Amino acid sequence: MGFFYEKFARRAFFRLDSETAHDRAVHAMTVLGALPPVCRALEAWTRLPASARSVEVFGLKFPNAVGLAAGFDKNARAWRAAAALGFGHVEIGTVTALAQPGNPKPRMFRYPAQEAVINRMGFNNEGAEAVAARLAGQPGPGARRIPLGVNLGKSKATDIERATEDYLASFARLADHADYLVLNVSSPNTPGLRQLQDESRLRELLGAVTTANRARARRVPLLLKIAPDLTWPQVDAVLGVIAEFALDGIIATNTTLARPGFFAGVDEAGGLSGAPLRHRSTEIINYIARATGGRLPIIGVGGITDAVTAGEKFDAGAALVQVYTGMIYRGPFFAAELARALADRQRT
Repeated sequence: MGFFYEKFARRAFFRLDSETAHDRAVHAMTVLGALPPVCRALEAWTRLPASARSVEVFGLKFPNAVGLAAGFDKNARAWRAAAALGFGHVEIGTVTALAQPGNPKPRMFRYPAQEAVINRMGFNNEGAEAVAARLAGQPGPGARRIPLGVNLGKSKATDIERATEDYLASFARLADHADYLVLNVSSPNTPGLRQLQDESRLRELLGAVTTANRARARRVPLLLKIAPDLTWPQVDAVLGVIAEFALDGIIATNTTLARPGFFAGVDEAGGLSGAPLRHRSTEIINYIARATGGRLPIIGVGGITDAVTAGEKFDAGAALVQVYTGMIYRGPFFAAELARALADRQRT
C-alpha cells in the first residue's frame, strides 16, 4: 500500500495545496469512520498478529506502539477510523476553550524533497464545548477500539496571565471523554504560549489542573507536550515541575522554530516538522529518559519516516511514538506498516 500511495495517490494529493489536501484526508477518514463494517474489515487486515505484545503505559493498554499525533483531527471528526488504518492510539486537537479560526491562510507548506512540513495553523478548532458535544455522541472511554487522547491548548484571545483558567475550562468540558489528556504548552504558533514552559508559569498550570484531576471520580492520565527548542536547563526545570505534580508522561516533541540546513533559506514562519526534526527530538527523548531513570513514560514524536527512525525513538527511551508528517509522505497505512515492522523488531 505504501508503494501505491507514493507512486500514484500522493501525486494527486500533492497537486492540491497542503491544507486542502489535509481537509480532504480528514473528510475521507470521517466517512470511513461512519462505516463500522468497513472499519472492522480493515482493522482485521491491519491488526498485528496475536503473538505481538500490546503496550501498557500510564494505566492504558495500546494494541501497538504507533499513534496518530495531534494536529490531524482537530475537531474529533475522523478519529474513529484510526484503528482501521493500523494506529494503536489517536490524539485529537489541539482543542482550545474558545472556538477560533487560526492564523490567516496559507499556513501549511510541504517540502517533499526534505520530507518536511512548515505550519502556522494557530490552533484552528471549533472549541472545547463543540468538541465535547461531538465526543458525547461517539464511543467513550472503555468502549473504544484504541485509546483516545485529547490535546488541550490556550485560546489565542486569552491573555497569558489567564492561561490556567483557560486550560481548566477545556479540562472541565473534555476530561470525561478522554482516555488521556495532554497540556500543549509548546506550539510556536500561538503568541506567548511557550512562556508556559517557564518554571513558575508551568507550576501554576500543572498545580491547578492536577488538583482538578484529583477531584474527579475517574482521574485521567495527564501528559505535557514540550518543544524541541528548550535548552537543557529548561528541560531540567520542566522535568522538576512534572515530578512535583506527578504527571503521567511527557510528549517529546512539538515542531521546531529552528531552520537547519536547507531551511536556513526558507522564509516561512511556523513550526517545522518531519525528517529535519528527527535527531533533535530523539536527543531530547534520550535526555529525558536518562534524567528520569526511565521512570517517566515518553511519547516520541518527530521525524519518523520508517521503522529505523521509529526504532531510534524506542532505543532512546520512548514507550510509544506518534506520526503525522510521515503519514503525509508515506500514506494512510503508514502506521500499520510501521507497527508491523516494530513488532518484528521486538521479536528479533
